[in-house]
Amino acid sequence: MVKVKPFKGITYNTKRFTNFENLTSPPYDIISKNMQDQLYDKSKYNFVRLIFGKKKNEDDILHNCYTRAKEFLEKWISQSILIESKNKSIYPYKIYYKINNQKKIMNGFFILLKLDKKYKKIRAHEKTLSKPKEDRLNLMRNCKANLEPIQLLYVDENDEINKIINKNINDPIFEIKAYDSFKHKLWKLEDNKIIEYIERNLNDKILFIADGHHRYQTAINYANEMSEKYHNYNDDSQFNYMMVILINMFDKGLTILPTHRLIKKDDVDIKKFLFKLDKYFNIIEKNIPDDKNIKKEEEIIEDLAEENKKQFVLYFKNKYYILILKNLNLMDKFKDIHSKMWRSLDVSILQKLILEEILGINQENLENHVFYTREIEEAINFVNEGKYNFSCIMNSTKINELKTIAESGEHMPQKSTYFLPKMLSGLVMYKIKI
Repeated sequence: MVKVKPFKGITYNTKRFTNFENLTSPPYDIISKNMQDQLYDKSKYNFVRLIFGKKKNEDDILHNCYTRAKEFLEKWISQSILIESKNKSIYPYKIYYKINNQKKIMNGFFILLKLDKKYKKIRAHEKTLSKPKEDRLNLMRNCKANLEPIQLLYVDENDEINKIINKNINDPIFEIKAYDSFKHKLWKLEDNKIIEYIERNLNDKILFIADGHHRYQTAINYANEMSEKYHNYNDDSQFNYMMVILINMFDKGLTILPTHRLIKKDDVDIKKFLFKLDKYFNIIEKNIPDDKNIKKEEEIIEDLAEENKKQFVLYFKNKYYILILKNLNLMDKFKDIHSKMWRSLDVSILQKLILEEILGINQENLENHVFYTREIEEAINFVNEGKYNFSCIMNSTKINELKTIAESGEHMPQKSTYFLPKMLSGLVMYKIKI
């Protein structure tokens, strides 16, 4: 069963600060080097120092970005920069934003979730990579805390949980216009009857990881380490829980965007590559005049992504190719190991037919050749600048596809989904006490 419970959250001290925009940060995995510098400059207490601290040339095993994060966290708590709640609570959270000229509100809440190490009730839809897990595990080992939540979806067709939460919140703790120009609001809810109702309501649910696959598995790895280290632990030990944000799968404020692939492979001969692609795809070549406005370029490529077709855009310098799958039955060669839904996913077609079969990029060497961006403009510019050989512009995965894949126990290729809006980091933390 799914077990959730309230917790004593750690937040920035509202009596000491008023401008929380300077203290909070984007999630660690979307912070660029330039953004990291900007966040450092905003405030000496900016949250980036904990989740994505700067590395130094003289760093060693005893002094590094992880040990510094631990020092900052302990110092900020001792100086009441960060304060822990006196009472166990859940933390309702809303994000107000606009996309494609449409206003949306995402509704969720922070709560503790007991780890399901066998993924029976907590379902993942993506495989994880080794480097991000190692990075986050080093941070957990040092800080002994969940500094950022992961995002999970639950099914509540009548939206009963959000209805009862919305009736019982008034003034928010924080109201922040953040780096993304979205408005983020956080509340604190201590009512035991409401919390007990939520606990009961979620008891028999299945939860789906939307964002944070690496951090969820990292929390499991950390819990396993702690259970081996402390033999007298019990099943309800704090390290067997992690801080999460739960969101109704049917929440109208959720948006799924594609994650585009950047390919680094110097030995690709375009003519030979296209010849091999012709076996599976109808290919339309498009040239881009040198003086074409990059914004217009972006619009054209987005227009090419018709949702009723299995297609991609392969972008080379000042030229791109539309690839349209000739027949979905071409994926039937994988029917013994993958479901029909999995075989129909754009990311699966790209992974199996293009990356693995034609380019020889498989699970073992994926991290050396494939990189990711959520911005079409970056997928274009990075190739034009020679940082990558070409890019694959993708369509987005749909919520029903994610649900079906996760329920079946299958995994999509890495970075198959990108949920919007992204959570703001630094609103609430959870300190693991052992």
